[in-house]
Amino acid sequence: MNSTITLEKCSSNPVLSKTDVPYSAELIFNAGVTKFQGKYVMVFRNDYGFDEESFRAGQTAHQTNIGIAYSDDGIKWEVSPKPCFDLKDEEIVRGYDPRLTVIDGKCYMCFAVDTHHGVRGGIAVTEDFENFEVLHMTVPDNRNMVLFPEKINGEFVRLERPFPVYSRHGNEDFDIWMSSSPDCRYWGNHKLLLGRENVPFANSKIGPAAPPVKTDKGWLTAFHAVKAVERELYAWHANWHKIYYGGLMLLDLEDPSKIIGMHKEPLLVPDQPYETKGFRGEVIFPGGMILEDSGEVKIYYGAADTVECLATAHVDDLIKMCLE
Repeated sequence: MNSTITLEKCSSNPVLSKTDVPYSAELIFNAGVTKFQGKYVMVFRNDYGFDEESFRAGQTAHQTNIGIAYSDDGIKWEVSPKPCFDLKDEEIVRGYDPRLTVIDGKCYMCFAVDTHHGVRGGIAVTEDFENFEVLHMTVPDNRNMVLFPEKINGEFVRLERPFPVYSRHGNEDFDIWMSSSPDCRYWGNHKLLLGRENVPFANSKIGPAAPPVKTDKGWLTAFHAVKAVERELYAWHANWHKIYYGGLMLLDLEDPSKIIGMHKEPLLVPDQPYETKGFRGEVIFPGGMILEDSGEVKIYYGAADTVECLATAHVDDLIKMCLE
């Protein structure tokens, strides 16, 4: 499969890699990106403390933090001299995979949390990217959470991907769920949004990707979808058999639990060298989506779990793809 022809991958890709980071860095990927206070802002996952040679030799211990970069045009980025978020204590191993959403003038960051008792999803809020207040953390196991960029019927709404192993026969049949909250601290009204079996190009798992974008036709919503294959794919470790795609669907503005349409093929396919070779090849994971006044949509995505990239398309083309 090839990337949809209406989508253009940036000629400057990767737009962010370890060479851009002024502190210890190795894998720069799965970033959240938004516009905030007149600037493009990117918070990115940074795995460090190892390299390909040491990893292949079995030295797999490494660390993770979340860095921050700013841009005037969304293409050229300047990384701040130190990470902005590094969650760790006796129970929490690390925070990673951030997603950004601006709501009522504040920036909310969803993130995944590895703990000694399972994977949790977290939500923090900030006004300056220096001071974060952690509002909420789920019970295990949940991750890939993203917030809608405005309250719907007076409540915060999020998409999420729980890990219901027992109820799905022990397989990686993970789906996209949604829930709501009056205050972004206490969450309920959980419901299934999209089952893996309803995505033609996934046979393993699906989950949220970039936070939804509001259009006049509905919430333009990216998701990730995984296809397990028999052949072994390029990776720094053995037995890598998963291809990660970026998918796209359109949700109802007033009731986002209703799917208006979904593109039946992948929106983003790993077909460039920076997507097929790296820590884990054949991996694309959208984490940020910005709708410009011109109608251009910027889609930021992690590639090969190694670098951060950008693709663009016109919003009308993306909506048309979903409705067709």
